[in-house]
Amino acid sequence: MANDSLIPPIGFGTWRLNGNEARTAIQAAVGCGYRLIDTAASYGNEVTIKNTLRDCGTKREDLFISGKLWNTKRRYDDAILACKQSLRRLGLEYFDLYLVHWPASPALYDNWRGINAECWRAMETLKRDGIAKAIGVCNFLPHHLDELTGSAAIMPAVDQIELHPGFLNTGIIRYCQKQSILIEAWSPLGEGALLQNDIIAGAAKKHGKTPAQICLRWCIQHGAVPLPRSAEPEHIRLNFDVFGFELDEEDMIMIDNMPFSGGAGLDPDTITIYG
Repeated sequence: MANDSLIPPIGFGTWRLNGNEARTAIQAAVGCGYRLIDTAASYGNEVTIKNTLRDCGTKREDLFISGKLWNTKRRYDDAILACKQSLRRLGLEYFDLYLVHWPASPALYDNWRGINAECWRAMETLKRDGIAKAIGVCNFLPHHLDELTGSAAIMPAVDQIELHPGFLNTGIIRYCQKQSILIEAWSPLGEGALLQNDIIAGAAKKHGKTPAQICLRWCIQHGAVPLPRSAEPEHIRLNFDVFGFELDEEDMIMIDNMPFSGGAGLDPDTITIYG
């Protein structure tokens, strides 16, 4: 990352994983080599993650735990408290990476710039105090980042965005590359829809890989850290095995030009459900 700290090249997403299903999945992920565990206060699984990681026997310093600040906690004092509460539920002293989950939406707030700026000041405090080793954002587009960084003392290290075949936002990728902001890819499998896609299936057959491995490798070759999620131990293992092959230029061009074929496809400026 831009702050010279290292981040694993692939992570394990925990959205919608709870209870015994989450426990089994996280144990499988850590067991096969995942060290980046991505969660969020809004997922409601922080205590389960704490208990599971405690039983996995992996040293804290060998794990990279990423959390997220929910949208109702953007005020300065609320953000500081929310981060500390998440750490307490996770049984941690610090986050390796802490992210703002969504930008304040112009569809909801006339003062979205000020809201995002106040929230980011809290994030900078968390970084300076060592509560978060690195800080970043999720779902921020170039104009959100321009407004945010214009007065920021610390640049975001990461922007976690929806990124998968059929949803290649070249504008934000180019912006982040220019600003040395690392991209993380949420929903890299297009919410599972891409596993049935003919173009992805063709590439998978060509390389002797699974459709999921093709999607994840595509993200990696775009310089992103993918965060696949699965509840099946065998799928979790296969999703981690994406470093022994490369997609060639023909593959990349073909996949880059796919139409939207599954996923959320959300516009952070217009959604109102994540206020």
